[in-house]
Amino acid sequence: MSFLARLSLRLLIYTLVLICAWPTAGAQQTPPNGGDFSHNPNAAKVPPDVILIKGAWASSSDSSTPVPEGGAVAEATYANKYFGITYPLPSHWTEDFSGPPPSDAGFYVLAELKPPSVGDVSPGNLLISAQDLFFTLAPASSALQLIDFAKSRLGADYQVERSPAPVTIASHTFIRFDYFSPSAGLHWYVLATQIRCHVVQFVLTGRDPEWMEQVLGSIDKLKLPPEASPLAGTGGGDAPMCIADYTRPENLTDRIDPVFTDRRFNPVPVRIVIDKDGRVTHIHFLSAFPDQSKAITDALWQWRFKPYLVGGKPVEVETGLLFGASQRPVQRSAKEAVSE
Repeated sequence: MSFLARLSLRLLIYTLVLICAWPTAGAQQTPPNGGDFSHNPNAAKVPPDVILIKGAWASSSDSSTPVPEGGAVAEATYANKYFGITYPLPSHWTEDFSGPPPSDAGFYVLAELKPPSVGDVSPGNLLISAQDLFFTLAPASSALQLIDFAKSRLGADYQVERSPAPVTIASHTFIRFDYFSPSAGLHWYVLATQIRCHVVQFVLTGRDPEWMEQVLGSIDKLKLPPEASPLAGTGGGDAPMCIADYTRPENLTDRIDPVFTDRRFNPVPVRIVIDKDGRVTHIHFLSAFPDQSKAITDALWQWRFKPYLVGGKPVEVETGLLFGASQRPVQRSAKEAVSE
């Protein structure tokens, strides 16, 4: 099954879980003694927005620095400060579901947007996602390589309608890739671009290509940061310069290893921002247990790096590192440095 097909299946399962868990007006049978769906007035209920047992989760060292999963829809606009994205939704579009937390391979569901239904039928939807190139298991270090890999994994029952190729949208370079499932009668239009060492994708799904082309026109209203340049010393706009594998020993002058109180076996992907003096100023955990994030944070505050120089001047850097081993084999031998 292809990467995009797995994504669609994942969203379908996620939607079905929500639908099945939602109480319906016609439901007559409920547990008689306890639980959130009980009629027992004395039953203990779980407070809203409370997680009873918290497992590995996304977190960061402060609440003021933007993180990839921090985007939201407000006033008919999707905005994400981390990626510098502002997307005015087409008329009467709304957010369908909020995405799950990021995976340990760095995949984010940023937003799922839906148009108004025609009768009882929705014409399609638009998924905004991001793949962290530091932690992806695909053999890719760019948007083009990632989309080419997705194309190579399409099943025999899919038809390529447009091979991956660069296009310009909102004065920014995207890779466009279209494919079709005759059995499902569905088309997928994929637009992918690189921002801060992530591949940000706008994936439009629908049955009517004419309607889909009209929706693609709205994406040209996107506001995006300037494309990153290796010579500019920034990651696009005011973002730090994105450098893969900057935590190599030759770039470190001081390192303290984290001390863990419990032995766990999950990989812990971490993104950090390093200032011009080589100090860690921000830590973002894509997936970690609370005790792991505390131990790693206590250690990373003590790390010191050689300043990264561009044109002889130190610049701020964003990089990633993985504590523990991945539970799945990485499909490439080494991660290449990427500049976006």
